[in-house]
Amino acid sequence: MRRAVAVTAAALSLTGGAALAADPAEGLWLVQDKDAKVRIAPCPDQAAQLCGEIAWLRAPTGADGKPKTDAHNPDPALRSRPLIGLTMIRGFHAVGPGRWEGGKIYDPKSGKTYASKLRVTQDGALKVDGCVLMICKTQTWTRG
Repeated sequence: MRRAVAVTAAALSLTGGAALAADPAEGLWLVQDKDAKVRIAPCPDQAAQLCGEIAWLRAPTGADGKPKTDAHNPDPALRSRPLIGLTMIRGFHAVGPGRWEGGKIYDPKSGKTYASKLRVTQDGALKVDGCVLMICKTQTWTRG
C-alpha cells in the first residue's frame, strides 16, 4: 500500500512539474534592433496572461547622463518614468504552446501602442506581429 501511494505521489509530482513548465515565449529576448532586451513572463496580476518589461538597454542613459525615460509617451504625466522596468507587452492570452494573441505592445520609441501577436518559431526565435488599423509589421527577436 505504501509503495502504491509513493508511486502515485511521484507520478503526480512529475505531471505537476510538466504543467508548471514555462511556455517557450517566456524568457529574455533581444529585440530586432539589438538595442534592448525584454523579459517576458506571466503578468504579475494575471498569471494566465503574458507581459514583458524592458530589462536592458544598450544605451540606458541619455546625453545628460540620466536614465532614459518614456519621453514619447502620449500622456505627459508618464514621460518621466524610466524605460528600464517599463511594461511594454501586456495582456496576451495563450492560443497554443509558444503562441499568444490578444495583447498590446507599446513602442517607447514612437509612443504608440499596437495590437499584437507573439509566436515562437521552430528555430527558437520570437516573431512579434504588431498592427495599427490594417498596417502590420513583424519583428524577429532572439534569445537574450
